[in-house]
Amino acid sequence: MKFYGRETEKKKIFRCMRKETSQSILIYGRRRVGKSELIKHCLHSLDQPAIYYECKQTTEFNNVESICSLIAEQFNLPPLGFSHIGQVLEYLYRRSMDGDLILVLDEYPYLRAAVKGLDSIIQSLIDRYHSESKLKLILCGSYVETMKSLLTKNNPLYGRMDLIIDLKQMDYYESAMFYPSFSDEDKVRLYSVFGGVPYYNRLIDQSLSVKENIQELIAMPGARLENEVTAYLQTEISKITNANEVFEAMAKGFKRYSDIFDQSHVSSSPTLADVLDKLIKMEVIRKEAPINDEKNRKKTGYFIADNLSAFFYRYIHRYLSQMNVMDPDVFFERYIQKDFEEQYVPHCFEEVCKQYLIRMNRSGALPVIFDQIGKYYYDDPASRTNGEFDVVTSDPNGFIFYDAKFRKSPVTEKTVKEEIEQIERTGLKCYKYGFISRSGFDVQKDSTLILIDLHELYQ
Repeated sequence: MKFYGRETEKKKIFRCMRKETSQSILIYGRRRVGKSELIKHCLHSLDQPAIYYECKQTTEFNNVESICSLIAEQFNLPPLGFSHIGQVLEYLYRRSMDGDLILVLDEYPYLRAAVKGLDSIIQSLIDRYHSESKLKLILCGSYVETMKSLLTKNNPLYGRMDLIIDLKQMDYYESAMFYPSFSDEDKVRLYSVFGGVPYYNRLIDQSLSVKENIQELIAMPGARLENEVTAYLQTEISKITNANEVFEAMAKGFKRYSDIFDQSHVSSSPTLADVLDKLIKMEVIRKEAPINDEKNRKKTGYFIADNLSAFFYRYIHRYLSQMNVMDPDVFFERYIQKDFEEQYVPHCFEEVCKQYLIRMNRSGALPVIFDQIGKYYYDDPASRTNGEFDVVTSDPNGFIFYDAKFRKSPVTEKTVKEEIEQIERTGLKCYKYGFISRSGFDVQKDSTLILIDLHELYQ
């Protein structure tokens, strides 16, 4: 199976693996984000002996027995008689004093739960053998909150990790590598549903249409990913009902804390705060303040950061009863198609455009490197209105406003003029205006305009 993307993470891992001394690496991230595949790909590319062990939700002895079996197989040894994980780890640290060896403990939280004081055991071994051994130890896990706790000051492993990778979802560009035969428009549509989770993107069938892929994978009874979202939430949230309520409110467009509280029917404000905090740590929701007023809590919004969750709660969870009794084509046409094309995808296209600008900024391809990108909040006392511009950058020269248009027709002079007039009425002072269009432009370009065609996003 071909491996896509993750170039930055691979370079970091390879650099760490080639060092002469013992190295400790922590890799964590949400389920399905590709941690194990990244590690396996790196191991395959390295000419070093490696032991990859996926920890089990069982006893210490059972885990030790399984690891010992892998060690014996790797080094062609008779059965090893260790009974405690500390003995196994010390054996590997000592064995690798004379040569390179990689040990991967995947799903580390399972082993940690079975062995009291395991963090302290590993810390002691790291300190003792750091300069003498060449062991490269990789701890990997999907329980983000547990893995992050290893980095806190009161944890024995604090300061012991030589490399920490918080593996995020892929952006729109890397995700499109999984389905290259689709048009650029359809790549946006697919990303708006399946996001940047490699596991979901590997399931996309390039012989089917976008609609057929959506139906096969999420929008019909028995679909492959029908229960994926709720199953993931249940791994880390005890009261799934509260999470469902929050997601339903957000899927309807509510983003302010007070509005989510009013719409979600969560029992109390502290309960809502706890649920939001949990979902943020799980990286399925993000908290975002406008770049021009970052400390104003009243203007802070909450947004669904996982596209499959956004799609699921907007269309599947809300209309589950209808989906279960209707033909998939009729259900798609009645409850998904129009809103998906006219509202949902255009909104996701704004995030795609934001990611594109960040990619260009990091590569140094923009004329002026920006310091910030995000939403810009405005108040208009004269008309008693307020609102947000979704994609605005700030650089040493000032602000640049960007408008993302996922429309069938080209952006015209009239559209550009109306958008600029609206911006000027709010008081936002921009020195340039950017437009990113699905269907090109019918505009006379001047020095204040930045015009970007959809196809440029995928070059």
